[in-house]
Amino acid sequence: MDALDVKILRLLQQNARMNVTSLSNELSLSRPSVAERLHRLEERGVIEGYTARVSPQAVGRDTQLVIQIADLRVTPQQFEQWAQTQEDIVECHRVTGHASHFIQAAVVGTPGLRELVDRLMDFGTVQTSVVLSSPVAYRPMLPPDASQIEQSR
Repeated sequence: MDALDVKILRLLQQNARMNVTSLSNELSLSRPSVAERLHRLEERGVIEGYTARVSPQAVGRDTQLVIQIADLRVTPQQFEQWAQTQEDIVECHRVTGHASHFIQAAVVGTPGLRELVDRLMDFGTVQTSVVLSSPVAYRPMLPPDASQIEQSR
């Protein structure tokens, strides 16, 4: 990965709607060159897809949660399959430590919180935290040495 690839990643994470022409203009590269770089990044799995970030509050999910599940009463695979079917669950991570899974969820107020916790209690011990603020809600993902790569160009 070189400095241009890092710049492409940075730009697309700021605005996934940028087309090849816009990227080409921003990077002062030809459209075919940018298209080839994008194709390579996609083929290598660096770019997994293109999405829109949606505000949970703007779509009525005003309560965001971080939930830990410990002492599972089913297999991790059974729990993970169930979690994939739950619309309130935004992310689910299997982790090391006392808790086996960390979940991020977005629900509609206290009733939504209560309903999700009630469903989760069937699977194990539930510890829930309500998100008060998110000082780092999203950060573009770049290689650890991105600043050095960009400076080398």
